[in-house]
Amino acid sequence: MGATKTKYFTERQNEFALLAKAFGHPARIAILDYLSTMDTCICGDIVKELPLAQPTVSQHLKELKNAGLIKGTIEGTAICYCIDENALQKMNDYIAQISERIAKRTTCC
Repeated sequence: MGATKTKYFTERQNEFALLAKAFGHPARIAILDYLSTMDTCICGDIVKELPLAQPTVSQHLKELKNAGLIKGTIEGTAICYCIDENALQKMNDYIAQISERIAKRTTCC
């Protein structure tokens, strides 16, 4: 979506779209799955778990971090990543709100 079009949508809609876009690649889903099983993780550990080159994994980590789905802390020469629970909660809340609206409807097309 072009930057000029985002102004027509609410901040919450734009935020959810950014998060949803980050979920739009199976490698990112695999990274999130892996991180959900770990307390912290170093990028090299993730590379060992996926059939992708290190630069590709780094690019996916960057996308996840830019969307706010993961956090990273520098430890020496490595970066440890973990899932940002607040971002997942925002997604859950948004989906729950839509589900509640649907449940209240009396008819459907």
